[in-house]
Amino acid sequence: MAKAKKAAPKKAAKKAAPKKAVKKAAPKKAAKKAAPKKAVKKAAPKKAKRKPNAAFMAPLTISSSLAAVIGSKPLPRTEVIKKIWDYIKKNNLQDKKDRRSINADAKLKEVFGKAQVTMFELAKILSKHLK
Repeated sequence: MAKAKKAAPKKAAKKAAPKKAVKKAAPKKAAKKAAPKKAVKKAAPKKAKRKPNAAFMAPLTISSSLAAVIGSKPLPRTEVIKKIWDYIKKNNLQDKKDRRSINADAKLKEVFGKAQVTMFELAKILSKHLK
């Protein structure tokens, strides 16, 4: 019978030194949003249309110098301002360089009292011509 060879002792495999664990932030999973449920919408109550203030809509008497520009019919203050601007744009009376200024022609010079006014003075000047 043959002698059985004794197995040579195996060298123990070197274990790698355990590495320090570095915690990495795990990517957060986005929370799944629930699909919107189709809800029965209630009909929203309709809002009432905004009514203008009666004081702004009251017709005012126009002075004779202003009547030469926009007409003599009594008009609300808002309409007077609109008509003045229509006249200014129609006759190209806005200053070319400073668009805030209005150059008066012969008719507007009577109303304004000076050759040039700013658009911010316009309402104040016109209020003197309305009653």
